[in-house]
Formats: sequence, C-alpha cells, structure tokens
Amino acid sequence: MNPKRIIIVGTMAIAITIGGVVWSDETSAHVFGPLNKSNTTKIKAADLQHNNEKISLKDDMLQALGVSSDEEIYDALYNGKSLADIAEGNHVEVQNIIDLQIAELTDQLDSRLANGSITPNQYLAQKSELTDIITDSVFGKANK
Repeated sequence: MNPKRIIIVGTMAIAITIGGVVWSDETSAHVFGPLNKSNTTKIKAADLQHNNEKISLKDDMLQALGVSSDEEIYDALYNGKSLADIAEGNHVEVQNIIDLQIAELTDQLDSRLANGSITPNQYLAQKSELTDIITDSVFGKANK
C-alpha cells in the first residue's frame, strides 16, 4: 500500500474519532472509589464554603462602594464612571476600595504560591505591581 494513502487514511480515522468525541453532547465519568454520603457531604460543604466566601467578598465590595446591587455598579461603569467616581458619588472613601481589592488579590496570590502554580519570584513580582495596578484600575486609568 502507498505510504501517502496510509497517512491520509490514518489521519481521517483520527479526525473522525476525535470529532465524534468533541461534538458529542454526551459525557461520561467514572468515580474513582466508592462515593458515599460522607464524601458528598464534604464536597457540598466545601462548595458551600467557597460560595459563601464569594458572596461575602461581593457584599464587601458593594458596601465599600456604597451601592446596594451589582446592577448599580455595572450601569455606572457602562456609563463611563470609574470605581472611584462611584465611591465619591456615594460619599465613601476610595482608599477602602483599593485596600479591599489589594487584600483579595493578595489572598489569591498567596493561594497560588501555596499550591505551586507560581514561583516565589513570580509572586514577589506580581505582588510588587499590585498596588499600582489596582489604584490605576479604580481611578479608571488602566489600559489607557
């Protein structure tokens, strides 16, 4: 058999196989080990704690900006206001927003360093830029 024909047929077979997997709506998974009530309880508790942390951070941001909903923030940002403009319009300290965002991003950097997704040098480099980046972002100077 012609080597070119073997390559073409092999490529087509692989494309059909992969295409069937990629375009399929069905999914399948296999649980490694028994799934009992204690395992699912731990998973649900961890998910609930993570969701509660997200809600808490979101509430902190709303409070720091002096707004009652995400929609107020989205509308103001859409209309060209910065986070600093929103805070000043609601008579709250802009520095509180900067401090809150720095704390949140520092926590993220700490966890990324702890789980090994960044090196200590990357951590220090990113952390050193954090204050300037967030301050520029809050005042609407980012990417200009």
